[in-house]
Amino acid sequence: MAELVDATDSKSVFFGSARSSRARGTNRFPKWEIFDPHSPFKNFDRHMLPEDIESYEELRASFHWRIPDHFNISHACLTRHAQAIPDQDALLIDNSEGADPLKLSWQELETRCQRVAGILTAVGVERGDRVAVQLPQGWEALAVHLATYRIGAIIVPLATQFGPEAIAYRIAKARPKVFIATAEALARWRDAAREVTEQIIAFVVGEPNGKDRRFAEAFDQAKPYVDTAGTRPNDAAIILFTSGTTGQPKGVLHGHRVLLGHLPGIQLAQERMPQEGDVFWTPSDWAWAGGLLNALLPALYFGVPVVAANASRFSADWALSVLARNKITNAFLPPTAIRIIASYSGQAPRLHLRAVGAAGEQLGAQTHKAASDIFKAPINEFYGQTECNTVIGSSQAIGINNPASMGKATPGHEVQLLAEDGSFVQEGEGEIVIKADTPVAMLEYFEDPEATAEKNVDGWIRTGDLASRTSDGWFTFKSRNDDIITSAGYRIGPSEIEECLRSHDAVLEAAVIGITDDERTESVAAFVKITQEARQTANIEQDLKDWVRNRLSAHLYPRSVEIVDHIPTTESGKIIRRAFRKRA
Repeated sequence: MAELVDATDSKSVFFGSARSSRARGTNRFPKWEIFDPHSPFKNFDRHMLPEDIESYEELRASFHWRIPDHFNISHACLTRHAQAIPDQDALLIDNSEGADPLKLSWQELETRCQRVAGILTAVGVERGDRVAVQLPQGWEALAVHLATYRIGAIIVPLATQFGPEAIAYRIAKARPKVFIATAEALARWRDAAREVTEQIIAFVVGEPNGKDRRFAEAFDQAKPYVDTAGTRPNDAAIILFTSGTTGQPKGVLHGHRVLLGHLPGIQLAQERMPQEGDVFWTPSDWAWAGGLLNALLPALYFGVPVVAANASRFSADWALSVLARNKITNAFLPPTAIRIIASYSGQAPRLHLRAVGAAGEQLGAQTHKAASDIFKAPINEFYGQTECNTVIGSSQAIGINNPASMGKATPGHEVQLLAEDGSFVQEGEGEIVIKADTPVAMLEYFEDPEATAEKNVDGWIRTGDLASRTSDGWFTFKSRNDDIITSAGYRIGPSEIEECLRSHDAVLEAAVIGITDDERTESVAAFVKITQEARQTANIEQDLKDWVRNRLSAHLYPRSVEIVDHIPTTESGKIIRRAFRKRA
């Protein structure tokens, strides 16, 4: 019989840094079952949902977290499979020309991961150091992730679409020791870097553009690093940047345990993955929580081969062809991608899907039905945030699949609605709050104790999302209670865009909001006060759109720009965005 141990006892589970211990405040962890304390990295397969329980109520009642005393994402997602099924497929790199994909076995991927870990350790990366990566889907991006976890360092993934300002801010905030990226990304970073860049060791994947170290050359010369750091569940592993309502984006620091926390929700959304013959794919960048934690890492954990595929622009034709030629059985697709596929008017190829997970925004009953008809498979929606994900969800297999709802609370997570007076709402509307005693919860906002304290209140994580709940537990998303914009599956904070607009010579002040958009849920809209000289400039609105697109990212630029005479602010100088929402 395994011993029940209080995970707040530092003798049982060690927090990866003094910051984590200081920042957790009232966020006390529950009595998680700790097993095999003298045998690291074993027995964690028992995190799979029981196959013999088929009802939601029984799963909720019987579920409890089993957290191993030691846990390392790299070992869980790669090394143990390389030991058990070395010759089976792990990564399939899609060929857009229609040829057979490049296949890497678990052992081949393990060998490459060891070499990349050798690159990192050779330049002095140690436990707790940060490693930034900005690469498209492919073996290099995956190996950098797994090698970083392997040595106990912290990965800082950056989306490939980020422009110079977005890259520079995140690099300055995370202060990585190493940055691995394409030549284009490294050039964009240096174009806007606010600090000395020479202190960061840069490796370029592909052809170099300057004096950066060549990743391929370092890979060939690297001495394989075969060990795995003896990390514990709460040791820091990942920094994912998200946007807030005020100020710049915040770095969400997660421990290795975050993968375990995702497993129940992902396994339900993917209809009891893994099954014999499963193959997984997502078009989402592996730098986002959706691509990384809703797709890539859970699939690898369960030993399911993952398809890597890249396109300059998402289209229904491209997505359907990837799904068909790789015989993909399980996919995670953002709702905007599903809407694009649902409107496809051509003859869809024969697909092999058995489940599609969707998260990021409400899909809607009409799109749900149209896409299900094309996929010939259930679409299971789920809900969460970068800070605390997969806490509400659905699964057709256990009878919780309602196109009008996000689903019910996932086994292992306690979810409530909070009224304005601070009481819990059992039926009706309120703010979604999540009990913080879950392994999926963030450790902290990286080096931001004030923001961490605001997010965690009396042992509950406040999401800022408003929802309704029925008496039998169905949750339906309503809106945000702050200025976050939900667009094409992305959660976008207005402040970063406003600051970028203000950096343009023509702009005196700017306000950014989300406005209703049939395809994207919301699109970014900017209201801008400009100089008198700029008012004479032709196409100034398009110039400002391009400015944001080129400096930040394609998903952040405003789809509409309106020139205004006045931007209202509070006495303390904060923009009153609600005035523009009312105007819109």
